[in-house]
Amino acid sequence: MQFSDWAFLSEAHCHELQNQLRTQLVSPPPFDISRMQTVAGVDLAYWETDGIQQAVCCICVVQFPSGKLLEQQHTQGIVQFPYIPGCLAFRELPLVLETVPKLTIQPDVYLFDGNGMLHPRNMGIATHAGFYLKVPTIGCAKSYYRVKDTDFEMPEKEAGSFTEIVVDGVVCGRVLRTHTNVKPVFLSVGQRIGLEDATILVRQLVGPESHIPIPVRLADLATHEMRTYYQTT
Repeated sequence: MQFSDWAFLSEAHCHELQNQLRTQLVSPPPFDISRMQTVAGVDLAYWETDGIQQAVCCICVVQFPSGKLLEQQHTQGIVQFPYIPGCLAFRELPLVLETVPKLTIQPDVYLFDGNGMLHPRNMGIATHAGFYLKVPTIGCAKSYYRVKDTDFEMPEKEAGSFTEIVVDGVVCGRVLRTHTNVKPVFLSVGQRIGLEDATILVRQLVGPESHIPIPVRLADLATHEMRTYYQTT
């Protein structure tokens, strides 16, 4: 199925495709964080022009673990798929995967402003994207997407504290405090990495300016800049 066909999918069909993909998930291979050199942050921003919804995807690649920005690329386009909770990948992945080939540096890991396994069908955007990117993917969301009426417990106030989000007896994510006395992030793996390693990687990429990882923060800032640019040109 081509991305252009996604615009015509019903919510039920999206769920069916997600459930099919879930059967193809495998346990993550060994992950050696010492070999990581680059990490990409991915984010999108939306706006409407003359009744047409548009978006820009920005990908920022940073050096690991310093967080130094190495490259930034973006793609702007019309959004074909409507907003449907639990189906974010169908809305955002076309622009994400149009931006990836523009990168001259191939990231070792992709961090998404969104979820991975912390999803009703374990198929958040980080997990779905992993089928195309073929490298470790991680979801790091700023807010909680509630799964099957599962609540979460707030972690202790110290940086590094976390609680686990368990759905149907399976740990699907963590509520991670990246700065003391600052609101947490909601961490879940996408593909090709385990939750422990994802937690270590994210903690090493959090700077003093924000509670979210540097690559995602840079991508978020870039999307706001590019949205302003396209809205005023």
